[in-house]
Amino acid sequence: MPELPEVETTRRGIAPYIEGQEITEVRVRQPRLRVPVPDDLAERLIGARVGELARRAKYLQIPLATADGSATLLWHLGMSGSLRIARLGDLPKKHDHVDVVTASGYVLRYHDPRRFGFVDWQQGAGSRDTRLAHLGPEPLSDAFNGQWLYRLSRDKRVAVKPFLMDNRVVWVRAIFMPPKRCLWQASTRAVRRGEFPKRATTR
Repeated sequence: MPELPEVETTRRGIAPYIEGQEITEVRVRQPRLRVPVPDDLAERLIGARVGELARRAKYLQIPLATADGSATLLWHLGMSGSLRIARLGDLPKKHDHVDVVTASGYVLRYHDPRRFGFVDWQQGAGSRDTRLAHLGPEPLSDAFNGQWLYRLSRDKRVAVKPFLMDNRVVWVRAIFMPPKRCLWQASTRAVRRGEFPKRATTR
C-alpha cells in the first residue's frame, strides 16, 4: 500500500517531467476506479498547463492552468496504485488505466491492479475539497506548532495518544510516528484521560 513516503517520492519523481508542460492527450482505458473517472476528463485537461505539484496527506494535487481559469487534478493511489513516467509510444501494460500525455512526449501513466485509487477534477485550487477539508496540518509544516496543539487540546477529555492520532489535529500515521515514543522523547507522560500538557510543554 502506498503510504505517505511513497506518495511524496512519487511527487518528487514525476514533477520534473510534467511541471510546466501542456497536456495534449488523455487516454482512459478503465474508468471504473474507486471514484469513477469523470466522463469529460479528457475534454477538460487537453490544452491545460501543469503547475507545481503538491501533496496533502496521501493525496497528490496537480494544479492546472486552463482556458477557464485554475483547476486541480486530485489523485489518490489507493492500495496498489502508482504514477510513473513513460514515453510516447511505450505500450501500456495490464492495469495501466489512465495516461496523461504532455507536449514534450512524456506520459504520466496510472497503474492500479486493485483499482482502489482515483483521479478527480476540481475547479480552482482544490483546497476546499471535502476529502481534504477535515485534515489537520502536516506534522513538519509551520502550521503544526505549540499554539495550534495547545488550542485544540483545551477541554479535551481523552488521553493524549488518541488525541495525537486524530487526523483533524495533525495528519500522521502510527507507522511513522509511534505516539508513545514521541511522548517519551518530548518528556511528556500525560497519557491518561484528561491529562494534557501545559502550554510550555506543547511548544
